[in-house]
Amino acid sequence: MGVTPGIYSYNIMINGLCKSRRVDEAMNLFQEMHRRNIVPNTVTCNSLIDGLCKSGRISDVWDLIEDMHDRNQQPDLFTYNTLLDTLCKNHHVDKAIELVSKMTEKGIRPNIYTFTILIDGMCKVDRIENARQIFQNVLIKGYCVDVLAYSAMINGLCKKGLLDEALTLWCMMKDNGCMPDAITFEIMICALLERDETDKAEKFLREMGTRGLLKSQVEIESFTEYG
Repeated sequence: MGVTPGIYSYNIMINGLCKSRRVDEAMNLFQEMHRRNIVPNTVTCNSLIDGLCKSGRISDVWDLIEDMHDRNQQPDLFTYNTLLDTLCKNHHVDKAIELVSKMTEKGIRPNIYTFTILIDGMCKVDRIENARQIFQNVLIKGYCVDVLAYSAMINGLCKKGLLDEALTLWCMMKDNGCMPDAITFEIMICALLERDETDKAEKFLREMGTRGLLKSQVEIESFTEYG
């Protein structure tokens, strides 16, 4: 006699399939759970929502959200951040702002990653002022701003040609005890090279090397060739 899988086993299988982009198979397991009267939980739904979002199947995501509501299951912060990321990547930033309002009304407090998604999304649709406002709001509210949030804002400023402001934010970042990572360095170096400020770019490159953030000689040469 075979052992019937429970919610924990289904969650592991569905998560694994979604991460492997085998979303149809994951959805089949989800339907199988219903047939076996095994009630999916938020973990199940979050795995599916993440997989569906990454596969571009947005209409299926909203159907799943409705399914959660029908079972009186509330989306959690992970659910909302996944949806926000998808909306912003598809340039639906106003819908993303509406969704943040909706989640706060439901008592779910955004985290720094929520705001990083919004900042990056605003920058990518050329709404740098909105990105600035969100970033300032994060600072005012006392969130612990991490390297991802700083990098998103610095990248947006660099893409807009506001290099001096980006450098000021870089200094503020370090003053606040948040150390740039390899991505932040690459953003600044590329922006400086685009402005033909080779000396400054080389200074950043040397600091990057001192901190052990250059992976290989190939990476050093790639920056040199860029300049």
